[in-house]
Amino acid sequence: MGAWHELPLWDDDTWDEAAPAEVASAIARPEPATVESVVVAEVPTESVSPGPCAGPLGVFDLETTGIDVRSDRIVSAHVGVLDASGAVIDARTWLADPGVEIPAGATAVHGITTEQARTEGRPAAEVVAEVTATLRDLFAAGIPVVAYNAPFDFSLLKYEGIRHGVAPIESPSPVIDPLVVDKTYDRYRRGKRTLEVVAAHYSVALEGAHDAAADAIAAGRVAQAIAARFDLDVSAHDLHTQQVAWARAQAESLTEYFVRIGRLDADVDGSWPIR
Repeated sequence: MGAWHELPLWDDDTWDEAAPAEVASAIARPEPATVESVVVAEVPTESVSPGPCAGPLGVFDLETTGIDVRSDRIVSAHVGVLDASGAVIDARTWLADPGVEIPAGATAVHGITTEQARTEGRPAAEVVAEVTATLRDLFAAGIPVVAYNAPFDFSLLKYEGIRHGVAPIESPSPVIDPLVVDKTYDRYRRGKRTLEVVAAHYSVALEGAHDAAADAIAAGRVAQAIAARFDLDVSAHDLHTQQVAWARAQAESLTEYFVRIGRLDADVDGSWPIR
């Protein structure tokens, strides 16, 4: 891991604001899940989602070779659309050959090996171009896109685009990040804020965690559950603007914590939803 001001982000790595000066423990590592084992969980029992998640609602997630958004590569990706009840109405999943070895640590998270990616995956440049184009179409249609810990996925996709000659989405909007919203509306709740933990808190089923499709769909349903629980009545565009400020404040709070515990070089980047 690099210097604190270059802190890389895992897809659901986060810190715990259960109390003003606490940090979450390490990410739990689930059993590996292959791309073929996608299980779409049941739609939540809550009523139709209000406000910014009223639907249609895009969902987006990446599984990767590691945690550095500038140097690591896409292994699998999912972009889908949910309706206001959380049902999947459109979905597409990609498996890519990243062109590099997939470290054992990454395989332990998402279950995809180098051999599998090379034999079953498509060329990375094609996958990056198609994922970018699909997201661009959603934004052009005014459909908000949910991404859990959005700066990781959108930033890594941006640098993959630069690497493969694909024009990146410079300012994705509107984006809904359940991690940022949950930490704002339930700031002092104790415990980790991984997608698995937060999904369980909001009674959203997540089967096959760290599978791009399962994670993306669960993140979308978590966003809908948060909107319903806290009766969010702003538009997706207004919520996007609010999250820019919330993410910055959360990063400043984390930086202050690091300074208090003696990590004087800490400077967490609060840019959102892309870095």
